[in-house]
Amino acid sequence: MIAFWIVALFALVGALVVVLHRNPVYSALGLVLTLFQVAVLFALLDAPLLALLQVMVYAGAIVVLFLFVIMLLSLEPEKRLAAPFPVAVAGLVLAATLGFGLVVSGTLPLRSGVPSRLPADFGSPESLATNLFTKHQLPFELTSVLLLVAVVGAVVLARRRS
Repeated sequence: MIAFWIVALFALVGALVVVLHRNPVYSALGLVLTLFQVAVLFALLDAPLLALLQVMVYAGAIVVLFLFVIMLLSLEPEKRLAAPFPVAVAGLVLAATLGFGLVVSGTLPLRSGVPSRLPADFGSPESLATNLFTKHQLPFELTSVLLLVAVVGAVVLARRRS
């Protein structure tokens, strides 16, 4: 349980770097940290295949793709505009509400009093392949098309600038 909280803290720090840092390269590196911590969480759940795929596919390939697009667009730092006061207050209220909900849901006992057990085949290659290529085939393919369109759009935008 202690390992979970340590890994969750590092994942939260990485996610905050992604959202709050002005430099997109540092944001991408924060994303690598966050995705790697998610892989560690999969390993803690005894799902080594999912942990390996998380590191290879997301922390490896997807972030390299993001960095490629960032470098291709050669993003320059923009002037940061201050958010209007009502928007800042609404954001703080939303963040406080979500934080409170997470704390409350994390401290409430489970209904049965016994933690639920994962299925015996959780994280196995057979289970993953069955779910990915039957029930979740459409979202899997749509994600691939979305990434392809994003890269093509980045290349088109980069060509227009030069």
